[in-house]
Amino acid sequence: MKAPSTLALTMGEPAGIGPEITLAAWRAVRAAGPVFLLVGDPALLPGAPLAIIERPDQAAEAFPHALPVLPLPLAAPATPGKLDPRNAPAVIAAIEQAVALAKAGRAGGVVTNPIQKSVLTAAGFPHPGHTEFLGELAGTGVPPVMMLACPGLRVVPVTIHMSLKRAAAELTTRTIVTQGLVVAEALRRDFGIAAPRLVVAGLNPHAGEDGTMGREDIEIVAPAVAALREAGIAARGPLPADTLFTPRARATYDCALCMYHDQALIPVKTLDMDGGVNVTLGLSIVRTSPDHGTALDIAGKGLADPGSLIAALRMAADMARHRAEGGAA
Repeated sequence: MKAPSTLALTMGEPAGIGPEITLAAWRAVRAAGPVFLLVGDPALLPGAPLAIIERPDQAAEAFPHALPVLPLPLAAPATPGKLDPRNAPAVIAAIEQAVALAKAGRAGGVVTNPIQKSVLTAAGFPHPGHTEFLGELAGTGVPPVMMLACPGLRVVPVTIHMSLKRAAAELTTRTIVTQGLVVAEALRRDFGIAAPRLVVAGLNPHAGEDGTMGREDIEIVAPAVAALREAGIAARGPLPADTLFTPRARATYDCALCMYHDQALIPVKTLDMDGGVNVTLGLSIVRTSPDHGTALDIAGKGLADPGSLIAALRMAADMARHRAEGGAA
């Protein structure tokens, strides 16, 4: 059976830039694809050419002429830039519905518009963000892994949203190995890379310089690299992060495991701020999202750049195709 090619896009925070970048992305890709449908409230896009559909398999026919929408009404009208906690349940429901479609094989993957975590938390949402929620909805028994990607670079922050002090304290060999295994498998299955090459950044400057700048790279990071090699993965490190992202260095690996948030995100956002993609690895479904937030300050002003969403849609379509084809041999 042919895998579905239509992607399910969630509406995200209705007061943010999600509605306008959704419409802009549809206009940019409607001729050549990838085909996607919006799970959300049609009222977010007044005057736009919309096709209200009942099933995902109706999206492809409508897509060249109108944005397909699986309607999910909000509790209150949305005003750009003004958060309303009453709409939080619908934002959560859109994610759940999109994931359910992908798990049932009715959508090729899920792309999520940005959410406003503070509003969802106030409404009782118990998860730190999208990644953890998706792990609950579509997990595979391993913690989901966040990858950031742009043309020429893929990175994974091993520790994510925590202080630098806490990240250093919580970094373990086991965490690095676990994430490295998930990344290697995803590179094969979702990106078609038969023999993934990983590099592992050092935690300290100069990767600790033989212990003179801290022993974490000797005692925590180096054993993780050794364990990944023993598992048959082409892994190198720990390597100094300050020279890991030059053009020459980037050509030697398929993904860099970074020890903390900024170590990973700064190079991606420097290389391609508008085209970076957030990918969740280790799920039973394909999931990508734009690498930016809700941008409430510019919502509704026609200033939002849809580039990252377009990149996320295209990457999700490529990943879904690789999965359908069985990944790398």
